Amino acid sequence: MEWMLEHSMLMLIIAGAVGFLMAWGVGANDVANAMGTSVGAGALTVGQAVMIAIVFEFAGAYLAGGEVTATVRKGIVDASVFSETPHYLVYGMLSALLAAGIWLVVASWFGWPVSTTHSIVGAIVGFAAVGVGMDSVHWDKVGSIVASWVTSPLLAGFISFFLIKSVQRLVLNQDDPFQRAKKVVPFYMFMVGYVMTAVTLVKGLKHIGLDISFAASLGWALIGGLIVAVIGASILSRIQPDPEADKDFRFHSVERIFAVLMIFTACAMAFAHGSNDVANAVGPLAAINSVIASGGQIGEEAAMPSWILLVGAMGIVFGLAILGARVMATVGTKITALTPSRGFAAELGAATTVVLASGTGLPISTTHTLVGAVLGVGMARGIGSLNLRTVGTIFTSWVVTLPAGALLSILFFFFFKGLFGA
Repeated sequence: MEWMLEHSMLMLIIAGAVGFLMAWGVGANDVANAMGTSVGAGALTVGQAVMIAIVFEFAGAYLAGGEVTATVRKGIVDASVFSETPHYLVYGMLSALLAAGIWLVVASWFGWPVSTTHSIVGAIVGFAAVGVGMDSVHWDKVGSIVASWVTSPLLAGFISFFLIKSVQRLVLNQDDPFQRAKKVVPFYMFMVGYVMTAVTLVKGLKHIGLDISFAASLGWALIGGLIVAVIGASILSRIQPDPEADKDFRFHSVERIFAVLMIFTACAMAFAHGSNDVANAVGPLAAINSVIASGGQIGEEAAMPSWILLVGAMGIVFGLAILGARVMATVGTKITALTPSRGFAAELGAATTVVLASGTGLPISTTHTLVGAVLGVGMARGIGSLNLRTVGTIFTSWVVTLPAGALLSILFFFFFKGLFGA
């Protein structure tokens, strides 16, 4: 412990580097799958998605990424068990960041959309169970996280299935789908604005000291929905049908209207994601900084200095720009064929699930939720529209994520323990 405090600057530099790696993995995997539906549906190009994410993910991560974070994320390990060995917490968090970061980079390289939350949870469980003791882990919390593998994709898929069915019934199956879309889509825009404002308030802005209750967040979301609907309706009024393009694809002009809708969802999704999931990358880094800055004292919460948020925000942006296209391709094109109307249903279904989970305190993965939503949209056209081989590969990568993070974390924990001293 004394060696660690004497070389605190070196430890912080190492921690900053592995924290950046983890954020890089979050950008390459989690942000990419959030943008994948917009890209796969043709509403945005990869370049446009990257630009939107750079602006809104960075803003969400840096402005609303949190002033305080729990010392040990998700309450899976009691921070007090490290009171006698605070240096074990530092070694463990370094190991968890390095393990989860490496796993996310590997998964992103192969185009697997895995959960960044589950990656870091698996890594923390691994070092705590082996390095501290099996009884230091709250296994009931781990169990509820495993249960969310089933509940969150099912709920998102269910909502998205009925959303795309409503689009088919209210717009696509009508005699004049273009004019019908101009009347109906503003209501969908209201729903998007409502849900996305709620996501941002419930999952994001609470971190910067705005103590808004869940009920009040839903009230403010009404205003957000109205603003988006008014702006969207004014943009839609300028879109004219393209009869020539409609000869090749009957719904070409209709899908252009839904493409406008997806730009709104992409921007809001990026901000809400940046504000919430940056904690997966910088939470352990903040814990390391807190232990070193306090001379080995451990509290339940750790302050979040601006330089840590900057490391997280920059890492997310670089990860998306350099390696994000692979996961975007999997989510956007390889599960099922997406159009803007289908992509909108998937994004809104996923976002609604996030809001419901936040209000009830259920642990949730944005990755699993979005993939479940895309599956729901595909199922609306029949199971034959799904690429079952891709679906099987994704499910396998989900199951492997927790043990992969845990095993890597255990290896790195003993490496740091041997390198810096027990």
